[in-house]
Amino acid sequence: MEMDVKSASVVDVYHALVGSVVPRPIAWVTTLGPTGVVNLAPFSFFNTFGANPPVVVFSPTLRRDGSKKDTLKNLEHLGEFVLNSAVEALAEQVNLSSKEVPPDESEVTLTGLTTLPAARVQPPRIAEAPIHLEGLVRQIIPIGAGPISANLVIGEIIHIHIDDRLLDGNGRVDPRRLRAIARLGGDYYCRSTDLFEMPRP
Repeated sequence: MEMDVKSASVVDVYHALVGSVVPRPIAWVTTLGPTGVVNLAPFSFFNTFGANPPVVVFSPTLRRDGSKKDTLKNLEHLGEFVLNSAVEALAEQVNLSSKEVPPDESEVTLTGLTTLPAARVQPPRIAEAPIHLEGLVRQIIPIGAGPISANLVIGEIIHIHIDDRLLDGNGRVDPRRLRAIARLGGDYYCRSTDLFEMPRP
């Protein structure tokens, strides 16, 4: 298959990208709306890009009608967020939280999850998730203005919570205990349980 991006439909380009760039980690983001409603949504355009300071980037794309998602509006309003780990035991809730609901409804209620206060930001943490990264928005960079256009949220992580049960003997996260999930194309996810090690040269 060959695809000229200029002449292809946006949806076809999207499916080609998300089917090719895999697996993608999931930013499971809690934010607060202007009236205090907790928004919870997963984004697979996500990664970490440095440790000094610790930086993450994720992208709440515009909806297919070109409108902004609630997460993006909340980030523009408050500038704070929590990244909650998307793990195998919570896969159904991660998926369900992608459902579009009115801004005055919370996906936390929809998924049956519970929250805990954050240490340094106003949005809460998802209690059932074993890792939480609290962050402040440094910059939001819109790229494009139409359906599925990117909005690069550059965030600085200011506080980290890790469940001690995930740690190995060196105090580092053991991926076998974390059991993170990731996004593939279409409706596919994958588990991070088929592991192999290669020491750095």
